[in-house]
Order: sequence, then structure tokens, then C-alpha cells
Amino acid sequence: MHLPPRSVETPVFMPVGTLGTVKAVAQDVLEALGAEIILANTYHLYLRPGHEAIRRMGGLHRFMSWPRALLTDSGGFQVFSLSALRKVSDEGVSFRSHLDGSSHFFTPEHSIDVQIALGADICMAFDECTEYPAERSRAEESLRLTMAWARRSLDHFRAHCHEVPWLQELGGRTQSLFGIVQGGMYRDLRRQSAERLVEMDFDGYAIGGLSVGEPRELTMEMIAEALTVLPADKPRYVMGVGYPDEIEAYARMGVDMMDCVLPTRAARHGLLFTSEGRLNIKGARYAEDQDPPDPACNCPVCRRYSRAYLRHLMQSGEALSGTLNTIHNLAYYLGIMERVRKSLTGPEIPRQESAGAIHPSPPQE
Repeated sequence: MHLPPRSVETPVFMPVGTLGTVKAVAQDVLEALGAEIILANTYHLYLRPGHEAIRRMGGLHRFMSWPRALLTDSGGFQVFSLSALRKVSDEGVSFRSHLDGSSHFFTPEHSIDVQIALGADICMAFDECTEYPAERSRAEESLRLTMAWARRSLDHFRAHCHEVPWLQELGGRTQSLFGIVQGGMYRDLRRQSAERLVEMDFDGYAIGGLSVGEPRELTMEMIAEALTVLPADKPRYVMGVGYPDEIEAYARMGVDMMDCVLPTRAARHGLLFTSEGRLNIKGARYAEDQDPPDPACNCPVCRRYSRAYLRHLMQSGEALSGTLNTIHNLAYYLGIMERVRKSLTGPEIPRQESAGAIHPSPPQE
């Protein structure tokens, strides 16, 4: 995935940096772990410190000192989660801030303006996420809004994405826009959504509205349905998933990009993902266990620290606990994608130099 001036190898897992930070982990550590692209949150950065402030400081890359790729979500999911504080209309969504109760109004155009100001390499169209379970009539109405907002997002993006002169100062970066497939848990609506987005010709495509309480089998069914329509020569992104075995399965289905808060959130609660399964480091049986968290892992944490020490940090409420646990979990997730990439690699294909926003490498067998 070519995002001038960098390229990102896919399939890729994107750590979530909601407020311009992946919780408990510094940017240089993320670089050392091999993170090539991280996700930041439009809604939260709009509220604090504000997108115009970030624009004045040279954009999110410079503000957070992150030289690699950035993706911003549209804010649609966060507004969706404020069910008691929002009101949806054809024009957009009015909502109250979860911080101070102040009133705000997001339209597709405003969401795009915020993301352009942030300067993300990849922006997302504004969408309406469908809850689970949802009656078909509800899913159809949500899809109607999402498709109308996708068109408005794309038109506004194409008209204004050049209005970030300081992107050139960051190595001639360009911005791209992805559309988001919705449709609830109805296969025909998912297919319809994907087909209409492909007709609009976005730079890439995301599959949203998943991991909202539905069974895993249904998640995979909705992803598979969308993948039959979404072009293989453009990036395909499943939003907000999942457990380690899930992200590997989705990558092997043909998904190029995934993000999830699970490895960082679980780490802060003492849950580690290992080659031997999930490990709750708070367990008393680890009190004198001198083994590394995962004997098969070569991350900085497993090379240096014991399970007993990590348990001690957790039990003592030390801030270092969340940092070390998070570093390990992110290394584990990023390692899964590295293994999948290696297993899928065929004959080497020379990279093409490009001046465009996104130019995927030719698909490999």
C-alpha cells in the first residue's frame, strides 16, 4: 500500500492511538516493534485539543511526532456509541460531548474537514453504524444514510483534500479516502453497500459495523460477503477486530488492514496473548514463575522480564505494568501479521514508484 512517501506492507495490524497516543507506549517503541501505521480518533481529537489547533501545529504527524502512516476514523462509530446523547438526521448527527455536555453537529463534510486538518494519510467517510441486533427496516435506513453520506464525503474530500500545504513539508504526503460498507447483519444489504461504494471509486474500502455483539460466525459471514464485491487491487480494511486467531483468519480471507483496541485494553487489565494461549498475569500461580510471559516470543518484554515480575507490577498498581504488558501484546499482534505476510509471499514483485495516493502492489497468488 503506497502512501507517499512511505509504503506499508499488507496485511497489516494497526495499533489504536485514540488521542494521538497508543496508550502507555511511546512512539519510538512503536517504531521498534515494527508498527507501520496507527489509527487516531477524529471525534476525540476534534473535542480535545481541537483539529484547528493541530492544524496550526503542523498536523497530527508533527504534533505527536509520528513519521509513519496515520489513519483517522470518521467519528461515526464514536457518535454511534453516544446513543443517549445524539440525534440523527439526513443532514448529519447532533450530539453532546461526553467531556462537558457541549452541543456539536457532525456532517459528512465537517468530518472530512476535521480529517483533512489532522492530515491523516488515510481518512474515512462519515457513516452510521448499525447496532446489533437490528430489524431489517432499521438496517435499511442506516444503509440509506451511510450511502448518501459516503457520496457527500467523497465529493467534499475531492474538492478540498489539496488544502493542506504543510503536507508537502512532510515529504510530499498525500491523503486518501476510504468508503465504509454497512448493512447490519443482512448479506444482501452488505453486498448492495459494497457495490455502491465500488461504483463511487474510493481509494480503498472498509467493512464496518462489526464486533458490535454479533456471533463470530456472523462476523465472518458479513466479511466474506463484502470481499466478494470489493476489488482485490485496492486496500480492504475490517474495522475494530479482533482476537489473534480472528485477525489471522481475516487476513487469509483477503483482508489487508485491521485495527482493534483489544491488545492494549487487555494488557492494562493483565491479559497477555501468547503462543500458549491467553495468560492472566494476575494469577497467583505466577507469583514465583521465572519464565518469560511467552517462551516463544522475542519481544523486549519476553527477553528481559519474568511472569513473576509482571505479576508483581500488576498487583502493585505500578504504571510500568500497563506499558510492559502492552508492548508484549502489540508485538504479538504485529508478529501474527508478519508471519502471515511471509506465508503469503510469492515471487518478489518490484515496487512501483508512484505519485498517487494509494497504488496497491499487484495481487500475489
